[in-house]
Amino acid sequence: MPPQIVAMGGGGFSDTSARTPLDNYLLELTGRERPRVCFLGTASGDDDRYAARFYRAYASASHASDLALFGTPTADDVARLADQDLVFVGGGNTANLLALWRLHGVDRALRSAWEAGTILAGVSAGAICWFEASLSDSFGPQLEPLADGLGFLPGSCCPHFDGEPLRHDRYAEEIAAGRLPGGFGVDDGAALHFIGTELHDVVAEEPGKRAYRLDLEGDGIKVVELDATLLADGADG
Repeated sequence: MPPQIVAMGGGGFSDTSARTPLDNYLLELTGRERPRVCFLGTASGDDDRYAARFYRAYASASHASDLALFGTPTADDVARLADQDLVFVGGGNTANLLALWRLHGVDRALRSAWEAGTILAGVSAGAICWFEASLSDSFGPQLEPLADGLGFLPGSCCPHFDGEPLRHDRYAEEIAAGRLPGGFGVDDGAALHFIGTELHDVVAEEPGKRAYRLDLEGDGIKVVELDATLLADGADG
């Protein structure tokens, strides 16, 4: 399979503890009846309640597992990422996630898995971590540029684009000031599906949800709405 990343602005099992159309979309992308799916809850401090929501949503449809880094992870634990069909990264603090991944070599393991065909996906922090840069609340609710993302995908990203009013204006300001490269704003309930490093589709689990492309053009910001393909309702837990 070609390298694929699905970056969700919000939504999915993180909000419901049950599979939603976005979760089912991820499972279908693997092409397997019972794919191997690993949850990375690093950004939430490996919160047990978050992991429990993942298992409630995914255990009945996959061989579900998780990789916790707050403890004593081994090299074999990290190497297990290469055996997965899908890796799902939860939301939380993106800066903390990146620091721990780099400390334990998870960043390198994920790149190798991605290049070998493992689908990488995630929500919020788990969506923006794949880009070169992002607008993040890792340092507080005022939102700041985070310029040292993994760089699997070019440009920048901002989640929760319709769910938190401050994000739209702050993202445009940071791009206009040159502190962030152009990129994508993604609504809650919508997701960007990349094949390789090219945007393949925008999908959504609710009507009216979409993504936006923002780029510096002259002295201003050019904003292009990206309509989303509405996924069939198939929420299941």
